[in-house]
Amino acid sequence: MADFKMDTDGDGIAVITWDVEGRSMNVMTRDAWETLDGLIDEALSNDSIKGAVITSGKDTFAAGMDLNVLAKVRDENPDSPAAAIFGMLMEAHGVLRKIERAGMDPKTGKGGKPIAAALPGTALGIGYELPLACHRVFAADNPKARIGLPEIKVGLFPGAGGTTRLVRKMGAMAAAPFILEGKLSNPAKSKSAGLVDEVVPPGELLSRAKEWVLAATDKDIVKPWDEKGYKMPGGAPYHPSGFMTYVGASALVHSNTFGAYPAAKALMSAVYEGALVPFDTALRVEARHFTSVLMNPSSSAMIRSLFLNKEALEKGAKRPDAGDQRVRRIGVLGAGMMGAGIAHVSANAGIEVVLIDRDQEAADKGRFHSESILDKGVSRKRITPEEKEVILGRIEATTDYAALEGCDLIVEAVFEDPSVKADVTGRAEAAVPDDCVFATNTSTLPITDLAKASKRPEQFIGIHFFSPVDRMLLVEIIKGRKTGDRAVAKALDFVRQIRKTPIVVNDERFFYANRCIIPYVNEGIRMVGEGVAPALIDNAAKLAGMPLGPLQLVDETSIDLGARIARATKAALGGAYADGEVDEVIFWMEDQGRLGRKNNAGFYAYDDKGKRGEFWRGLGDKFPKADVQPDLATVRHRLLMAQVLEAVRAFEAGVLEDIREGDVGAILGWGFAPWSGGPFSWLDMIGAADAIGLSEKLEAVHGARFAAPELLKDVAASGETFYGRYGDGTAMAA
Repeated sequence: MADFKMDTDGDGIAVITWDVEGRSMNVMTRDAWETLDGLIDEALSNDSIKGAVITSGKDTFAAGMDLNVLAKVRDENPDSPAAAIFGMLMEAHGVLRKIERAGMDPKTGKGGKPIAAALPGTALGIGYELPLACHRVFAADNPKARIGLPEIKVGLFPGAGGTTRLVRKMGAMAAAPFILEGKLSNPAKSKSAGLVDEVVPPGELLSRAKEWVLAATDKDIVKPWDEKGYKMPGGAPYHPSGFMTYVGASALVHSNTFGAYPAAKALMSAVYEGALVPFDTALRVEARHFTSVLMNPSSSAMIRSLFLNKEALEKGAKRPDAGDQRVRRIGVLGAGMMGAGIAHVSANAGIEVVLIDRDQEAADKGRFHSESILDKGVSRKRITPEEKEVILGRIEATTDYAALEGCDLIVEAVFEDPSVKADVTGRAEAAVPDDCVFATNTSTLPITDLAKASKRPEQFIGIHFFSPVDRMLLVEIIKGRKTGDRAVAKALDFVRQIRKTPIVVNDERFFYANRCIIPYVNEGIRMVGEGVAPALIDNAAKLAGMPLGPLQLVDETSIDLGARIARATKAALGGAYADGEVDEVIFWMEDQGRLGRKNNAGFYAYDDKGKRGEFWRGLGDKFPKADVQPDLATVRHRLLMAQVLEAVRAFEAGVLEDIREGDVGAILGWGFAPWSGGPFSWLDMIGAADAIGLSEKLEAVHGARFAAPELLKDVAASGETFYGRYGDGTAMAA
């Protein structure tokens, strides 16, 4: 069945319907481009057809381009991949330009057929670039729909005319949030911004679009940039006001990306250069820069991790075959920050929630957390007051464990104390059915040890949420030594229900995410003790693509938490503990009462309102800056390699079973340099042999923590890559 089909009504209007069989949302493929091209030719050549409406057979319009197509074109043309990609892009531009010009006389602009787009719901990427080429865009009044160009978030930029058209439609400054930040808007806000032309009741979407087509004149369908004397809104680059816009935009992009993201730089080049030439030439400029991004290994890695691998994990790539395990009623033990967040995302996903704490006031406070989030949603018109009450009505806040009857999943989120967790485990298991799966939300405590308090260890599992729960995308699922397949399937189905991305790891101290992020933070703190300038440490991290420097990160997560983890780790490892230099700094900070943002005093100074300022001057008094500072590359490599080597060790030890999960988890869990595609993608990008060279240099100066794992040496010796050997999900032990 073709992805596009066309029917003509009695008024002579051709309705072209996009409806990809077997997909919940439409995505564009190369075959679909050919089908659409043929239908447009037919509509324009048939004298009985007066115009056309392009719409969707689903309740959404389209999710964008199938990124597998881009990878396939590149891989199928190894001798000239860039030429193949550029050619495909220009074919797409040709179809959209055909829609835009609609058969009109090229000199007079007359005689064309009006073509409208009717969007029943969400329209993203090419799903918005196609409507942009139409002459009028109608969107159904659906507050849950999102419209925009999110390509920058997966290492690309709008490359099917979206960049060129939106800048020429509204000017570079006004277009920047949508193309540079990937901002998405509901239909009402899209109309206010100028992304769509009309917002209409859902039941009138097609009829209103058809009415416009029948009434449209020649003037209505000529795009501003095709009219004589067109001037770009806000001014072209050579205009005084335009010049200031482009200078400011360039500075803004660099301040946000630190030059680490090739797509952002290519986008700015496409916008600037495209604004200097005629429209059709600008499309070629856009296509050339888009091709260069696709040929950049950073782009390939980001697409693989943030689209292909992420999608595979969300669809259950690691799920055991254990039947449908969707959660219907969940018990959440502990109504603090984490428990309240878990209760909210569960209720928001349609799951009945029993939220338990030791006293009613604490339980009610946890429920109020959800109410506060929902109130913000109402104020921003993302949900209605009625929807808020329905969601809130799913949460029962109580102190009574008997209310857990009928729950098929328990998530415990009480204080990180094994005795406290053991107590609530026993109390909950006495109240729930025998087949109820019990999950503990812990970031450090071994699951196997906690499972000793359970009567059914095969149904005991770790579900590690990241804070804040409602915003963080990753959930780490941890298998204890006795955890069974059904518990794993239950956890995965639950994570899918709450619309987050899961990774599944095995039980060992700190699991995967914290195992890798702690060395990053520790390396930054260790450098403070060595006399490295704090600003150099955090800025080097940002220049490497990390969202937060290690010192800012420990301020955000709290310094006393870091000190507690250090003490517990030292007690567990004894003589093998190797972070004494870190402790010297972190324990001193704790003694000074500088606990981070939570008390407005950490490595950074904060004002009375909690706004972060410069580094605390007292830090330099205790740990003065060394006369000779390391170069930027050395600091950057220390911070990256501290994480990457630990990721390899986690895979080597079997804690991590799939490098795809290692990359996705690193980016979504702690923000590991998204431009790199994750630690394993980064190693493949620089090459295992060069990584070993870096490792050896760092080890010689800074010690055994930078020693290359045997697995890295083996990959280097074989001349392979991690994805070449393990990229299909093959485990280390296989």
